[in-house]
Amino acid sequence: MTINIQYVKMPTSEAMNEFVGKKLKKLGEKYEWLIRADVSFKLENNNYGKGNICEIELSLPGPKIFATSTKESFEAAAKETISDIEKQLKKRKAKFTTH
Repeated sequence: MTINIQYVKMPTSEAMNEFVGKKLKKLGEKYEWLIRADVSFKLENNNYGKGNICEIELSLPGPKIFATSTKESFEAAAKETISDIEKQLKKRKAKFTTH
């Protein structure tokens, strides 16, 4: 699986690259039919303190899977987004096995 990470309106972070890369590689090993992961981190200024956005789009056979979350930190946003992606992957795998 190819992993592309983008940073929008913020500097790049090697620590986040490693963190997200490690998590997505685990998913890639578990679901070997994944083709590509596009990850984007965005910094948004708002009054509520939750301006750290993580978006992940997975390319795989069939429709793409997408998830996003906004949290106080990029690590928390990435964790929640990956958790949402994993739930969607479990549902997709269940559909594969029934056919």
